[in-house]
Amino acid sequence: MAIRLGANQYGKAEVRLVRINRDTDVHTIKDVNVTSQLRGDFDAVHTGGDNANCVATDTQKNTVYAFARKHGVHAIEDFALLLARYHVDTFDHVSGSRQEVQEYTWNRIATPEGPHDHAFVRSGAETRTTVVTKDGDAEWVLSGFEGLTVLKSTGSEFHGYPKTEFTTLAETTDRILATDVAARWRYTGTAVDYDATYASVRALLLEAFATTHSLALQQTLYTMGESVLRAHPQIAEIRFSMPNKHHFLVDLSPFGMDNPNEVFFAADRPYGKIEAAVVRDGAPDPGRAWESVPGFL
Repeated sequence: MAIRLGANQYGKAEVRLVRINRDTDVHTIKDVNVTSQLRGDFDAVHTGGDNANCVATDTQKNTVYAFARKHGVHAIEDFALLLARYHVDTFDHVSGSRQEVQEYTWNRIATPEGPHDHAFVRSGAETRTTVVTKDGDAEWVLSGFEGLTVLKSTGSEFHGYPKTEFTTLAETTDRILATDVAARWRYTGTAVDYDATYASVRALLLEAFATTHSLALQQTLYTMGESVLRAHPQIAEIRFSMPNKHHFLVDLSPFGMDNPNEVFFAADRPYGKIEAAVVRDGAPDPGRAWESVPGFL
């Protein structure tokens, strides 16, 4: 019976890096989490313990810190591209690299004199993400975020769904719609102003969520994705994973009280989970862009 090594990659996961820019008296922070993985000719190390081609995971960790000092950390997509290109260009036996980065946001602490120059508070907003994959000369960039919690107190309905002997959910024309948005979008190339595009995409998604009269979370998701693709031709597709954070109206009648859509029980589980991709017709093939990106179809 023939046995062989299948697809594989390895590297250093979750390298925590904080880069302080002290070029002026007003400091800036980049707080990121980097996972570096390599693909290539690693058969010998797996099957025979021959480490001649095995770039140590500790070396990959140190490369992250050295590049942060040498190049700084600006848009996380650009930083991930630098790391991916370095590994593929430096080692003949490395044919591909996958760099995943999460960014955590810090805001300046407000004082009576204005925002403080070097004191910060951690933001409770979403976590920005990127996954950069390089395979030979081909490069793919995914940008996105996770943990963006949004809620509409009205402007959402849900009715007209199939009824079975197991259906207990009542139809409604006025409900709370809430979700934690996780989104990733794929670019058609790498010549992108990533920071500006991120800010625009985030604003478009929030606007679409707020202004769409929702008949289902699926409809809201599609409208959000459509708004991004119409505004940004450099984006080939956008994928979402969005739980439906259910809010159930509390029955106050036992206490002789009415409840005109004002008091709710916020359930944390179970929850609906809606996932979909919104894709531009004629978009370039995704290649290996989505490999090892869990939770996105």
